[in-house]
This record gives sequence, structure tokens and C-alpha cells, in this order.
Amino acid sequence: MTRILHRSIGQALPHAASAQGVYITDTEGRRYLDGSGGAAVTSVGHGHPEVLAAMRAQIDNLCYAHTGFFTTDAAEELAEQLVNLAPDGLDYVYLVSGGSEAVEAALKMARQYFVETGRPERRHIIARRQSYHGNTLGALATGGNAMRRQQFQPLLPQTHHVSPCYAYRDKASDVSFEAYAARLADELEAKILELGPESVMAFVAEPVVGATLGAVASEADYFKRVRKICDQHGVLLILDEVMCGMGRTGTLFACEQDGITPDILTVAKGLGGGYQPIGAVLLSSAIFDSFANGSGLFQHGHTYLGHPVAAAAANKVVEIIARPETLANVNAMGARLQSGLEAALGASPYVGDIRGRGLFRGIELVADRELKTPFDPARKIHARIKRQAMARGLISYPMGGTIDGVYGDHVLLAPPYTIQADEIDLLIERIAQAIDAAINSFNN
Repeated sequence: MTRILHRSIGQALPHAASAQGVYITDTEGRRYLDGSGGAAVTSVGHGHPEVLAAMRAQIDNLCYAHTGFFTTDAAEELAEQLVNLAPDGLDYVYLVSGGSEAVEAALKMARQYFVETGRPERRHIIARRQSYHGNTLGALATGGNAMRRQQFQPLLPQTHHVSPCYAYRDKASDVSFEAYAARLADELEAKILELGPESVMAFVAEPVVGATLGAVASEADYFKRVRKICDQHGVLLILDEVMCGMGRTGTLFACEQDGITPDILTVAKGLGGGYQPIGAVLLSSAIFDSFANGSGLFQHGHTYLGHPVAAAAANKVVEIIARPETLANVNAMGARLQSGLEAALGASPYVGDIRGRGLFRGIELVADRELKTPFDPARKIHARIKRQAMARGLISYPMGGTIDGVYGDHVLLAPPYTIQADEIDLLIERIAQAIDAAINSFNN
């Protein structure tokens, strides 16, 4: 009997015992290929000797010091490295313990910025439907996943949502990607004007949407249009790279591929690579200066901010990711993963779309390929795929509710960046087998 309140009660989970590279081994000696990097967390693989050495060195010197009393070399070095690698204009870092904390902090930064600069009327948050920004109340309210929000709706602060950039389902075949991007940008501007530009605080978006849509990237010049609209109306642009950032899409920051710099950017997951819980918020000098020249503080905080062991681990993880050979492997293996999935599943009547960037790939499943009809959600096809994949020694990340929070299924793949070609081929083979087995059991 377990005393843990697990995510799913009554499910018999294997006990993870050890891990190395792209594999996790349970207490029965069974080895699993970590094809999703957990929840897109494992970036440089399990048991990386350089990360372990950095953590041991930090533990030998200092495990914890409260940030109300001290800073540490580990935290200072991580912040310096992130700023040096970030797009120009992101000049300061606020260290937290995970993705939801990062988004909560970003929202509070945006609000305090406008209070400090004498514009307290700016309060509205706009995000996109079918987004996910975390499970704490502010982050959950910002996200547009209807299924996750439903039972907690009475507790959530009011937010506003516009359409996602989801061309597979929302772009008509006779419309260009440029025209589609322009329509979505116009929708955002219309929402800002509807609420009153002087009352809108921030627009929040994932450059590549992760868990809710399944590795959906933007189209054409969508984010350049969004950046221009935010600038025109004095709205802060917050990009959530908790899942898609830190090299996952082939560049250290996902927004590099969109050619823009946000006012605030959040990272976590791959930042620490699973070695310690950590997240970060990167912010512009304008926001920092409003605090420094105003109240003199950011009115926020948690006990484990800037944890030195977490910072030491993340500092080494970022150093490894930023090496040219690491990102080169992300792009090479990402292309191999995409082409392999297309070869294995592209002709399947149950696969509607295979998409993503770098080693961040999603497969959208359909009951009817021509009509893009989703499976009956009561059948929980995504849960069947997860079980079939685990039975084959593969960890994948299938989710339901892709279309509207209820209908639609996808599988997310986000293996460690150090994965090799033969391991990619094995991942493709096993995910194809798992999907076929799950749908055959569904049809039978």
C-alpha cells in the first residue's frame, strides 16, 4: 500500500531505481527509453557526469542560504550565463523552483511594473485558447486548457483568450500562412481594443505550444506581428518557454527562431534537466528599472528561490546545452525523428499531423484522416497509447483534449538532447507499434 497521493489513484506504477543516458531502469530490472524526457524535462540525459560533479562540489560547500540574507556564486553565475545567451533586451534573471512559479512571478512582475510606472489601471491578461502555463491559480487562469480549468473556474481570476496559431485545424487550405498569421494578429488587436488598450497588462504565449496542443509552432510572421501590436498598445509580451525553451527546439531560446525578444520570458524544465527543481524569469531593463527606481523591491518570493545546488546543476546543464555540438545534435536528431515518424506513420489513417521543431515533436491522432475527426474522448485513446508504449519499454507523453480541452489526442516526444541515431530509430519503432496496438484494441 502506498501513502502517496499519486496523480492517478489506484494505478500500479513501476518503481524507478536508476537512470543513465536516455534510459530509466525500474526495480524489476526493466529498462525504458525516455522518449518524452519525462515531461520534456530531461535535456542532457540522466546521470551526466559533469552535472553530478557540479552538484557534488556545491553540496560540499553550501546547500542552502535564504535569498533574503545572501546571494551565492552559483546563482550569480547562472543569471550571468542566461543573460549572456539570451536575446538582446533580456538583462536580468529571477530564479524560482519550477515552471508554474516562473509564470506566476512573470504575471506579478507585469502588474507591479505598471503600478510602479503610474498605470495601475492596466490589469487584463490575454492569452490563447489551448495553451498551458502551469497549475497554480494565476498560471492556470492564464492558460486556455478548458479541461484543466473547469473544476477550478470559481477560484480563477478573470483572463481573456484569443485563438491559438494552430494551422492544421484552423487554417483553410486556400489561405496562405501569411494571411492566416495576419488574421490571428488582428484578432489579438481586436481583443486589446475591446478591453481598452489602457487596461491591458500583458499578452502571454508559448512560442511552440507544448502539452495542450502537442508541439505546435507558429506560422509565418505571426510573432513579429504580435510584438508590433503589443508595442503599439503598450502591452507587455510574456513568452512562456517552460516546455519549449532551453534548446528543446534547436536554439537555446525558442523565440530566437521567431526573430523577436519578449519583455519577460519564462524557462524551467530543461533548464535544470531534471537534476534539481528550478525555473527562471528573464526580464528587460525597463521592468527592472521600474522596481529599482520605485519601491526598490519585487514584492514576491518563495523559500527556495535561487537554491544554490539547483543553480549549480542548471549552470552546468545550460553550459552543456549551449555547446555547438549539443544543439547540432538536437537539430540533426530532430530531423531524423521527424522523417522517421513520417515514414512509419505518415500513411496511417489514424495520424493527422506530425509536427514540431528540433527534438520537440508531436503526433496528432484522428479517427478519420480526411475529415480530421477526433476519437471519442470516452475511449481515452491517449491513455491506451501510454500503456502500450510502457509495455514496450518506451516513455511517451500522450494527452487528450487537443482540440478544445475534451476532444482530440496527441503524443508528445521530447527525448534528451544527447540521444543518438540508433536510439531515435528505436523510439520511432516503438511509438509506431504502440499507436497501432492502442488503436487496434480500440477498434476491437
